[in-house]
Amino acid sequence: MVTRWAAAVSPTNVWPEYPRPQLVRDQWLNLNGLWEAAITTDAQHPPPVFDLQILVPFPVESLLSGVAQRLDEHSTLWYRRRFTLPAAWRDQQIKLHFGAVDSAATVRVNGQVVGTHRGGFDAFTFDLTPLVRWDATNELLVAVQDPTEGDQPRGKQSRKPEGIFYSPSSGIWQTVWLEPVPALHIQALDLAPDLGAGVLRLRVAVSPPATECVVDVVASFAGREAGRASGAPGALVTVPLAEVHPWSPDSPALYDLLVTLRRGTQTLDVVRSYFGLRDIRLGPDASGRQRLLLNGLPVFQMGVLDQGFWPDGLYTPPSDEAMRGDLETAKRLGFNLVRKHVKVEPERWYYWADRLGLLVWQDMPSGNNAADAGRRQFEMELQRMREQLANHPAIVMWVLFNEGWGQFETERLSRWLKAADPTRVVDNASGWTDAKVGDVMDLHSYPDPLAPSSDGGRARVLGEFGGLGLGLEGHTWSPRTWGYQGVTNAAALTDQYCRMLDKVWGLAKTNGLSAAVYTQLTDVETECNGFLTYDRDVLKVDAQVVNRANRNLPAPPPARVLLPNAQQGAGHWRYSTTAPAEGWNQTAFEASAWREGSGGFGTPETPGALVNTPWDTPEIWLRREFTLPAEPLAGVRLMMHHDDDVEVYVNGVLAVQAPGFTMGYTAFDLSPKAQAALRPGQNLLAVHCHQFGGGQFIDVGLVGENTAR
Repeated sequence: MVTRWAAAVSPTNVWPEYPRPQLVRDQWLNLNGLWEAAITTDAQHPPPVFDLQILVPFPVESLLSGVAQRLDEHSTLWYRRRFTLPAAWRDQQIKLHFGAVDSAATVRVNGQVVGTHRGGFDAFTFDLTPLVRWDATNELLVAVQDPTEGDQPRGKQSRKPEGIFYSPSSGIWQTVWLEPVPALHIQALDLAPDLGAGVLRLRVAVSPPATECVVDVVASFAGREAGRASGAPGALVTVPLAEVHPWSPDSPALYDLLVTLRRGTQTLDVVRSYFGLRDIRLGPDASGRQRLLLNGLPVFQMGVLDQGFWPDGLYTPPSDEAMRGDLETAKRLGFNLVRKHVKVEPERWYYWADRLGLLVWQDMPSGNNAADAGRRQFEMELQRMREQLANHPAIVMWVLFNEGWGQFETERLSRWLKAADPTRVVDNASGWTDAKVGDVMDLHSYPDPLAPSSDGGRARVLGEFGGLGLGLEGHTWSPRTWGYQGVTNAAALTDQYCRMLDKVWGLAKTNGLSAAVYTQLTDVETECNGFLTYDRDVLKVDAQVVNRANRNLPAPPPARVLLPNAQQGAGHWRYSTTAPAEGWNQTAFEASAWREGSGGFGTPETPGALVNTPWDTPEIWLRREFTLPAEPLAGVRLMMHHDDDVEVYVNGVLAVQAPGFTMGYTAFDLSPKAQAALRPGQNLLAVHCHQFGGGQFIDVGLVGENTAR
């Protein structure tokens, strides 16, 4: 299975974007593309032969890597890449950057080890200056081990993927790149925007530490200078802002930032960045219940769970455009929040969340944390995650643990996280294992939404609910699919989701719920709980309807009833329980010998049935004539409740073919040919329903498109 973006991926056009959008320099060299590779059982000695080619930065297990091979816990994945350096870089230091490697890497340049790194979700850098050759080709070797299910943070990766756990992603899975920097250069920016004071506070870390230099900071908004200040490296610099524009999902206002390091009048280094002014904290509403306040106001956070897996790239999206597309879909559906579930994304994902205006709950990737060494690794990676993502205004909450997976010392770690970053709220445990610390009480409830009980001091949130499953033929990872609760078609998914949202908004009003996160944005492997199919080809819901539900907008006026079903007033049908002659569904067929009855047809014990005419045989055939007005028709839908398989024809043209059964009345789109077959004046609706066991029921009506939507 591939996404539509895979066709554009090539060795010369793979993740060409600058990978670090909050610390940008003009000069850099992208090392993404084809590398040589080998898989051996020797972790110490490079192999004599590299017999594979791998497309970096796609995990070795992925289709887009060109290898698609599992890396077991006993093997080492070796990468080799040769590069030459531009002559213009000669008097500068050369930094080698990795966006992320899963999970333990040893890096050699020209035969010498330059460093090691352990941790599958964070960026790391090595200084190559003493080892590079300026007038010859350089050799870069990377050796990677990834036990996947060892005592390390791994999120939802599994060597035996099934259910809610998915395929592993081993090796280099984010951009690799080279960068020249001055001997004295800007190493990091620690940004602390203060909306209340209307200022940006920041510290500029330089390497090596220096006191004789000055940093100049200029903030601008929409091309206009908004403030400037200067200070010493490492010291707190305050930039007063002449224009104060709060960042929010409705208005994702971002300031540009230019930071210059100088010694006297000599410019040493220049970087570009950006920031947003926003405030997130707890506060009481008018009833005294604790709420999540964004920029001082209670804003209900309506979110969607995002696993961040791709059928062709696994952990690595096929392109920046593809990754942005997921967030744009969330925005299109009316969500103001994405929960990034037990995975850390490439930094450009957060850049797009900042730009598009989506709040983010950032999970710490889960691990076993079974031994002291594993727990130390978890804490180390937690600290790195917080530090590396701290400048993104979109991130408003850190989620420490999910559903008790590897949970330990929750009270201590929650308090440390809150002290390390007082600008965000902390969720100590999302789902079931609350340690009664942090800023929120987080419940998981499948499928229907519920609210946690109040403890008076924290906000109440619903970290996961829903999981309505719909696998679409031609868009599934395997024949075996599942969901927390199955639905039969896109119309049923839209309808059931909106019913759940009615409950969510009721809980927000009556129980003080501050946020809710629906499972989930996309299908993942066998799990078909997504709004999008795994290949991102099909959006399974009516985006306009879901958008209105997510924003709690008033329902549009009722659809125009063209042909009533039993809900809207029983209608008169001709029917037969014995197989009719060929052509029974055509307008010219003579059905005067058929019996007459009012819909619906079935047995009273069938859930949701409105039975006016008993039907208890294996099959039934129905015909009903109806008249349509003279004005043009568009968007005509069936409103149907069926148990079991059903075929519906309009004027002899197949309009809907639906297997299985519904639990209530559901909207079905007509086929384009059936839509075209409708005409002003007299028309025919013909139905064939087959019953396999249990309850049985069939009832059909027609409604017109509501142009107010």
